[in-house]
Amino acid sequence: MDKGTNALDVIEGRSYRLQHPWIGIVNRSQADINKNVDMGSAHQKEREYFESSPDYGHLANRMGSEYLVKLLSKHLESVIRQRIPSLIALINKTIDELDAELNRLGRPIGADGGAQLYTILEMCRAFDRVFKEHLDGGRPGGDRIYLVFDNQLPAALKKLPFDRHLSLQSVRKVVSEADGYQPHLVAPEQGYRRLIEGSLSYFKGPAEATVDAVHFVLKELVRKSVAETQELKRFPSLQADISAAATEALERFRDDSRKTVLRLVEMESSYLTVEFFRKLPLEPEKISNPTATGSNPASQAIDRYSDNQFRRIGSNVSAYVGMVCETLRNSIPKAVVYCQVREAQRSLLHYFYAQVGRREKEQLSAMLDEDPALMEKRETIVKRLALYKSARDEIDAVAWK
Repeated sequence: MDKGTNALDVIEGRSYRLQHPWIGIVNRSQADINKNVDMGSAHQKEREYFESSPDYGHLANRMGSEYLVKLLSKHLESVIRQRIPSLIALINKTIDELDAELNRLGRPIGADGGAQLYTILEMCRAFDRVFKEHLDGGRPGGDRIYLVFDNQLPAALKKLPFDRHLSLQSVRKVVSEADGYQPHLVAPEQGYRRLIEGSLSYFKGPAEATVDAVHFVLKELVRKSVAETQELKRFPSLQADISAAATEALERFRDDSRKTVLRLVEMESSYLTVEFFRKLPLEPEKISNPTATGSNPASQAIDRYSDNQFRRIGSNVSAYVGMVCETLRNSIPKAVVYCQVREAQRSLLHYFYAQVGRREKEQLSAMLDEDPALMEKRETIVKRLALYKSARDEIDAVAWK
């Protein structure tokens, strides 16, 4: 300012009042700039000026660049403290989002074999949980096994050609040929047995078809479970290994189940329930009297059984086969559930666990190979997450001072 003038009216707020007080400073002169006067010396000259000035001496403690810096720092700190809660909230929200994304992609895996084995077993357990949810009803698909038992098996049993096998012509042929040259003493027992055994052999087809149908459903559930297990998505090789191990186990269960249901059919054939026939109403046999009729023995063998009697034999066998059919209709599903479904629930990956436990670190690493792009993305998220957490800690430390 010019000599003889001052800025007291402005500085003291009489000319124009501000929200914050006016601060007077001494600008560096061009001569100081040309002489490269350092800032420390400039501030010292500024303090001396205000302290010795007759106009501003009473305001010296509130004047100068140093006081301005302190005032601005306090104001900036106050503004920052007001913004800290919302800033921390934003940082926490970002940290939560990064954590969720990292969980979706999967956490980094340790380099040692123990950590890798633990990760593989955790992935297997996650798959096993999803698979059991499909079977137990938590997810769709398990009900298809019930449909096999409730629809497919009964329909297959109804289509069996018992009418053709137990037709009059077939019964006559089987009964006539059953004993060869030996005549029937009381009843054509061998004929009955051959008719029953031939009829029961038809049950093997539906029994094996039921086993195969349930096996197909279980394979589909394995495929769905692998696809729906989120933890497995990052490990394509492990997905393939688990699918192969589960399918191999299902095939073993299927073979055991097939042997069991065929044994059920064979047991019915190997030992008949004679009490069923004892309860049947008896019909006296019509035997021709050779003395009365003058017929010869050759004709007796032909006339021994009439068509009505052959029909009755076919009817009795049909009734017995129907009883066995009801028994197998109930026992086949039980055998299939016990051998396939129950074993799939209990021990689908047990053999795989034993194999994995014997593998070397390099083999475990190969099972846990990941997409390079996915690994790079995870590393980026981990670094960002560390930066945000560090920033939050520093802000918290400042906020509580």
